[in-house]
Amino acid sequence: MRAVPSDLAARLEGGAASLCHAWILTRADGATLGFTDHDRDLVVDGVTCRAASGWTAGASDAAAGFAPGQAAAVGGFDDAALTEADLLAGLYDGARVDCRVVDWSAPALSVSLWSARVAAAKAEGGAFTLSLEGPLAALDRVAGRTFGRSCDAAFGDARCGVDVSAFPGASCDKRWTTCRGVFGNGPNFRGFPTAPGEDFLTLYPNEGERNDGGRR
Repeated sequence: MRAVPSDLAARLEGGAASLCHAWILTRADGATLGFTDHDRDLVVDGVTCRAASGWTAGASDAAAGFAPGQAAAVGGFDDAALTEADLLAGLYDGARVDCRVVDWSAPALSVSLWSARVAAAKAEGGAFTLSLEGPLAALDRVAGRTFGRSCDAAFGDARCGVDVSAFPGASCDKRWTTCRGVFGNGPNFRGFPTAPGEDFLTLYPNEGERNDGGRR
């Protein structure tokens, strides 16, 4: 449940609140920037939120349950705030964005709407677009390796070891037989070809066959 400060709740109930949005962006290196859609700068939680940035909320896709939800933020570059050089250098990748509703007549009164991280950043025509994903998106990311029959290396990378120039136009289907038979690269195969699959659960011994556990 979202906690609304009592003073702000009282203003809302009395119709005295003058509301706007503020976004506080915290980069991985600790740098903090603020933006607002109000017509003048506001100080929110100790961060100066600039009104001249042109930052606005783009399209959003809220999701129920455990779906991550996605949103976008757009704005113009500003040498005193978010610059194109910093964006292209990747300084905003993974940055945290907190969106707040603020009473601009009393900026100390605010309530958090949502938090997200910058999943992708794009510069185009003197403006930026940030693709934002909710906290539950972390549940969709694979951490570490997965164990499967197919190879999980990229064809020709350091883990694969194949010299792609020796096989012009070739591609790899990630199977053990292809790795060994076509490329002679069996020692570098990064999968587990003998791992049992779903069909293993349906196997059963047949009379007259050699049932020594070697059939999968």
